[in-house]
Amino acid sequence: MKTITANKTKILNDPIYGFTNISHDLIFELIEHPYFQRLRRISQLGLTYLVYPGANHTRFHHAIGAMHLMQKAVLTLKNKGHEITLEEEQAVLIAILLHDIGHGPFSHALEHSIVNSITHEDLSLMIMNKLNEEFEGKLSLAIQIFQNTYPKVFLHQLISSQLDVDRLDYLKRDSFYCGVSEGIINSDRIINMLNIHHGNLVVDAKAIYSIEKFIIARRLMYWQVYLHKTVLSAEFSLVEALKRAKTLIKKGDDIFCTSALREFLEHNHSPENFNKNPKLLNLFCQLDDFDIMSSIKEWMQHPDKILSILSKKIMERKLLKIELQDEKFNTSYIENIQHKATEIYDIDSKNAPHLVFTNQIDNKAYHPIKDKIYLLYKDGHIKDIGAASDQLNISVLGQTVTKHFLCYPKDCKI
Repeated sequence: MKTITANKTKILNDPIYGFTNISHDLIFELIEHPYFQRLRRISQLGLTYLVYPGANHTRFHHAIGAMHLMQKAVLTLKNKGHEITLEEEQAVLIAILLHDIGHGPFSHALEHSIVNSITHEDLSLMIMNKLNEEFEGKLSLAIQIFQNTYPKVFLHQLISSQLDVDRLDYLKRDSFYCGVSEGIINSDRIINMLNIHHGNLVVDAKAIYSIEKFIIARRLMYWQVYLHKTVLSAEFSLVEALKRAKTLIKKGDDIFCTSALREFLEHNHSPENFNKNPKLLNLFCQLDDFDIMSSIKEWMQHPDKILSILSKKIMERKLLKIELQDEKFNTSYIENIQHKATEIYDIDSKNAPHLVFTNQIDNKAYHPIKDKIYLLYKDGHIKDIGAASDQLNISVLGQTVTKHFLCYPKDCKI
């Protein structure tokens, strides 16, 4: 049983929005919970700080910022005459506050490396259910909204859609901390133009240009920041280091790591494992960026060459060279580089793919079918932004752009 103590209104000072109020006692208690405080130690953008030095903000920053925008969105909709009860308001604020609580160390960079069969959304739901037990069912409505099982669909759309407060916050926040202008959007105007039509979230038609800029900004941020080639090199090197550590542990080698990290390196846990063993979720909630980086620091001195090389390259920022192109890389080209790596680093050919590897990235600015963004006109009819816009070429922005990349040590270039 969790006792909720009455608190005066708490105020947080956010560098993006200024003062943010926390007026619900339950929300304050959730923020104070160790599960949520862990987000202070989970970086929002993984290893992006190796390219943009200012990108050291955390999931904690983002969660608080998204909740602040949700407060404004709810107020806007209520002022336009749409009914949102106090219980629904508190629930949707809790849902957005906790929407990323299931992220592991370095966020998306290691999402499928530590727990490779469960998404962070699934883990967020597990943690929300666990918190709901502690708070005696007070999160039940928030969980319904999060899962999109609550009748008022627009509440879920505020959390997860092509125009949600999650995206409105992270574009502006990531731009600010990275020092780039590509993601700067007018979130205030977009929120003030939000409306509801037949139970679904829409935007007043006069906000069309702000929505156009929002879609373009997201596309540019993916290429400029999230999928920056040097960031890809660093994060995929980290993935390979963890793969190697898992291999060595399963062989019985002595590997330094925290007890929480060891559990997930030794075992590939499925959702069923989490359901059967409640302690696993607590172990996961002990993991943060420091578990990974403290291990990487120790692995620099490990006798295994592959693990040592990858760890040094990450810690010293002597990253693998990366090539990007539209087509898949020629197999013989990859094999030649791998062969050169075996000679230079005196490693077994079967281990060369840890140092010389290829993968692909995908980017789509707007999904023309799923969760469309609709504009609401004064006469009451709605139109998809793709059909309404004379500036956006949705046939282009709606296509998935795929690029292939190849990473390898710089001294292995052919």
